[in-house]
Amino acid sequence: MKNKKSESSKTAPKNTPQPQREFVFGKKNYLFMFIGLAVIALGFILMAGGASDDPNVFDEAVFSTRRIHIAPMVVIAGFAIEIYAILLNPDS
Repeated sequence: MKNKKSESSKTAPKNTPQPQREFVFGKKNYLFMFIGLAVIALGFILMAGGASDDPNVFDEAVFSTRRIHIAPMVVIAGFAIEIYAILLNPDS
């Protein structure tokens, strides 16, 4: 008589292949995400500065066109690139 435990262990293969895990996004998506992050970082770098060495003297450089208009538009463009990267179909 055969043991039932040995029969059940013989029917189930020991080396069953594990399903391969895939990334949620494709290579194209990650490329656009890194580009978007770089554009956002550039926007924040453009916003930096404008401080005065002497705290008693007000520096008008804080109101420059670069800091008030250009830098926020660059940051918003970076966020738009990020949204595009998320919605991009990697198969196309």
